[in-house]
Amino acid sequence: MPAVVSSPIPAALEKLGPLDADRIADLRPYLESVPDPRSRRGRWYSLVPVLLVRACAVVSGAKSIEEIAEFAERATNTLLASLGIRRHLLGRRRSPKPVTIGRVLMALDGDALDQAVGAYLADQHRTSAGASATRPRWVIAVDGKALKGSARLEVPRRHLLSAVTHHPVATLAQVEVGAKTNETRHFRPLLAPLDLADAVVTFDALHSVKANITWLVETKKAHYIAVIKTNQPTAYTQLAALPWTSIKVQHTASATSHGRRESRSIKTCAIADNLGGIAFPHARLALRVHRRRKQTGRPESRESVFALTSLDTHQSSPADLAAAIRGHWGIENSSHHIRDVTFPRTPRPFTPGAHLAPWPASATSPSEP
Repeated sequence: MPAVVSSPIPAALEKLGPLDADRIADLRPYLESVPDPRSRRGRWYSLVPVLLVRACAVVSGAKSIEEIAEFAERATNTLLASLGIRRHLLGRRRSPKPVTIGRVLMALDGDALDQAVGAYLADQHRTSAGASATRPRWVIAVDGKALKGSARLEVPRRHLLSAVTHHPVATLAQVEVGAKTNETRHFRPLLAPLDLADAVVTFDALHSVKANITWLVETKKAHYIAVIKTNQPTAYTQLAALPWTSIKVQHTASATSHGRRESRSIKTCAIADNLGGIAFPHARLALRVHRRRKQTGRPESRESVFALTSLDTHQSSPADLAAAIRGHWGIENSSHHIRDVTFPRTPRPFTPGAHLAPWPASATSPSEP
């Protein structure tokens, strides 16, 4: 999927953290898998060095093509050499101009770049988790996000579906779905390239689709925690009918911030112990999370949320299950907030009618392919 005018910076580059010399060397092999959309004739800059320049600029705070070009212009000769920029006359390296950056971004395969960066982040996350003494279970949230500021004229905001790790937060894969109603059919293509064996995938009620969950457990060998609402009427009715009043609270947590006091409690019920069972594939535990919120100057609100998981009682504690559910909603603050505030979708400057063409013809330069 080529980059669009309303997205001057590929969202894949926004997922990268600080890049030092070692991480640049680690990232380079992954970017080599991204196909170069340009013709070989007259091409001076290789694609991988140009992508590395952009990645370093974006993680340094660049939010537009002009800022990326300014970062490259201020880069030292040593930095440009480490990024792979070729030497020009007199041994100096010249950074790519804004027109070069814009033209390549317009033609770049965004899905290929997403896959390359996602594979890099997944390997980095797996390596850091493997080095930990405790080796916690991999927990991944699947959630959609409408990009703020990406709407243009009659075109609505662009909508992404992402797979994001809980702790630390890293976007492993994402795909543009067009609209929120299209998220469910992109669930499998999003997760198919990932190694999810023994991982836990969390998602909201929109993705609690039986066919997708069966595929997730049987094909990808993963576990799930699925929020169940009235869009699954049979399962929801069966969950609500369980004897929750006779089950003791198994874990509680509370916090106070931003003038709001919130407490959460969780109860679990083994489904195998119930004669009727639950009409949901591979479900082993039923969960009920009760939330109480008290905003300063407002009445207290209470809410109960039901969920199902393929994890059994010996595989995860109530505290871990509560943390996984809480961590899913934490993606809103740690990932979505960054995209809305740190990397808003600001369109590049253009002349009237320029949105009808990939790039103004007057902006082309034979020496800057």
